[in-house]
Amino acid sequence: MIKLDNATKTINKKTVLDHISYEFEDGKIYGLYGINGSGKTMLLRAVAGLLLLNSGTIEIDNQILNKDIDFPNSIGIIIENMEMLGEYDAFTNLEIISDIKKVVSKDDINNVLDKVGLKQFEKLKVRKYSLGMKQRLNIAQAIMEKPKYLLLDEPFNALDDSGRSMLYSILKEEKDNGTTIIIAHHYREELLKVCDVVLEIKDGKIM
Repeated sequence: MIKLDNATKTINKKTVLDHISYEFEDGKIYGLYGINGSGKTMLLRAVAGLLLLNSGTIEIDNQILNKDIDFPNSIGIIIENMEMLGEYDAFTNLEIISDIKKVVSKDDINNVLDKVGLKQFEKLKVRKYSLGMKQRLNIAQAIMEKPKYLLLDEPFNALDDSGRSMLYSILKEEKDNGTTIIIAHHYREELLKVCDVVLEIKDGKIM
């Protein structure tokens, strides 16, 4: 479970997270929607351990972030403006990432590339990928290690209809496996298709 207690963050005198208290229960898909600058991405960054709060706490599996742990122990992330290494192919990019924790095999990498529809392009350098293909690769790296938590910032961006169907299927499968998923997206209607709970973020607050 992810529990926020009065989570507050101010950047350049602007409050981007305003005393947020909320519990994200295990095994559910949550959607966060709101305009640019509403705080969606900042909330994901804070939960991922990439943003230090000014006050309040974030508790993940009974451990306080930035006190008991620096980062969540089992997490997959798509965060704003992610870029893979363009001079390498998809397989090599995922292999480099997998070397950090060493919990996935080459077969696992092949399987996840197949799942996101990139197996036939695995040896093509990423710099030659379309935006949609790059987003599929971002999804692959997020789910590759079978994390307990998935934080996805605008995961539908650049995906065509087949890509969206692929993502819907992956989200359902991950949820069925017990993964807790938090998706930030501009449009409430898209989130209603896949989420158990949809929350509006406005001026750094959950409305």
